[in-house]
Amino acid sequence: MGLFGASAHTPTPVMPAEHPSGPLPVQGAPLGQAVRVPLGETGFEIFPLLLGGAEFGWHVGLAASHAILDTYRARGGNAVHTSDSYAAGRSEHVIGQWFRSRGNRDETVLAVKVGRNPDHPGLGSTNLVRSVEASLTRLATDRIDVLYLDGSAQRSTVLEDTLATAEWLVETGKIRTLGAAGYTAAQLVEARILSSAGYPRITALDVPYNVLRREEFDGDLRLVAGAQGIAVTPSQALEHGYLSGAHRDRDRVGASVRGRQLAANMNRRGARTLRALDRIAAELAVPPAAVAIAWLLAQRVVAAPIVSAYAVTHVDELVQGVGIHLSRAHLAEIARAVD
Repeated sequence: MGLFGASAHTPTPVMPAEHPSGPLPVQGAPLGQAVRVPLGETGFEIFPLLLGGAEFGWHVGLAASHAILDTYRARGGNAVHTSDSYAAGRSEHVIGQWFRSRGNRDETVLAVKVGRNPDHPGLGSTNLVRSVEASLTRLATDRIDVLYLDGSAQRSTVLEDTLATAEWLVETGKIRTLGAAGYTAAQLVEARILSSAGYPRITALDVPYNVLRREEFDGDLRLVAGAQGIAVTPSQALEHGYLSGAHRDRDRVGASVRGRQLAANMNRRGARTLRALDRIAAELAVPPAAVAIAWLLAQRVVAAPIVSAYAVTHVDELVQGVGIHLSRAHLAEIARAVD
């Protein structure tokens, strides 16, 4: 079962709309006209939607994964996110083969999260270097553009030791910039203090965040990210697929891990939220998933959500969220439904 599942919505081209970072092109615009926004202080400019590789090599085979990547690129996408733990490294293999076969590595901003691969877990110096080296091999590349450190993987590791190792990785050209995942607000403050001593700065933050799931980000973490100019790249943008609107019947989602995750949102609050997304989606002639993406992009600290897809049609649905503008009335309607 995919993030979306069967959908009754047909992707509809949308006109450019105003965005905090400037006007956006219509869906399917040529690559040369694709919108780019700064990824915080990383120095990279990306399409405001990071294509996640969580399903590649797991639920999605090689050919289908490459078709999804090709469609994303054709729609203007230029940033791919994966992890050394996704499908035991097979996600990285899939993306690496795509780079080799398409010859487009230099045109793609590559983000990789490390820390949870069982062969070299955590962020200790030795395992961090081994993780990066293994990822580079699987991805068929000589550098990672944004390395996300998964701080939840090994809380006992001293942050200064991790950043010292990251400094060496930057100096050797194996990574370009640093991001964080699973870090607390206090850790981000500590990391910024250490950066004044010459260690690399954390410039991007991966945190679960969407219209239904806000508690992990709203509060101190949001304040620190905003104050430090950290680019927020939310994961779980569709709350395990629930916000796509494709899964509404508790009896049909099954008893798998994802089925339980979907069922957890099938309550009054979740139903109200989907009704609000449905109404706005009908008004704007886009799928509900696009409205959920547009809500994230309306949050000033968000640079680009991380989204995974199971099929080419999902890419078309998600990309439409970049090209629509939610009015204050739309945002207020969603807020009333969620609260």
